[in-house]
Amino acid sequence: MGKTIVVVNAGPRKGWNTDTLITEAAKGAEAAGAGIERFDLFRLEKYTGCISCFGCKRERNKGRCVCRDGLTPVLDAIRESDGLIIGSPNYLGELTASFRALYERLIFQNLTYNLETPCCNPRPVPVLLVMTSNAPDTAYRALVQNYQQTLSRFVGPAQALVSGDTLQLKDYGKTDWPWTLFDPEEKQRRHETVFPQECRRAFEMGAALAR
Repeated sequence: MGKTIVVVNAGPRKGWNTDTLITEAAKGAEAAGAGIERFDLFRLEKYTGCISCFGCKRERNKGRCVCRDGLTPVLDAIRESDGLIIGSPNYLGELTASFRALYERLIFQNLTYNLETPCCNPRPVPVLLVMTSNAPDTAYRALVQNYQQTLSRFVGPAQALVSGDTLQLKDYGKTDWPWTLFDPEEKQRRHETVFPQECRRAFEMGAALAR
């Protein structure tokens, strides 16, 4: 039986940067023989971040978030998977609120507050974190590294792919307020030359994660 990779889109826009990159990563995983189970966080039933109930700190619930809502099937799928691909755009210097809600509950359920065994995850799986941003690739290096480190510690060995200076609109001239912060021609040029390279890289990383 082949591996199962869970793919999570923590961005709202279908067919745009984050969605495209995680889809390419998923194609890479499939090319390596894995099955894909995908979730789009903006299309799930209502959910929240961690509510600090500490239910996951009871022995009978060890490593399992007890809050039942739209994220429950995502958490269950990740727990049974062989790898995780998760992508989010950067909003105001952070990943989306949807990403954070899943991240809080994914990490906290495995955090024990025990010095000897700080993590109770019995089955680490590899993670590919994809972040997109209209800022340059290097703008949020420390942010991404922090997520990598925490994911590696509580979920499994994590790698990251960052796509910066992304194209946000097909036509920047159609906005009500001029977006003079950006050079639309340069954005388009990068989208046509660099972004396809990032898509190929996402495919390769997805394939490597599934092997």
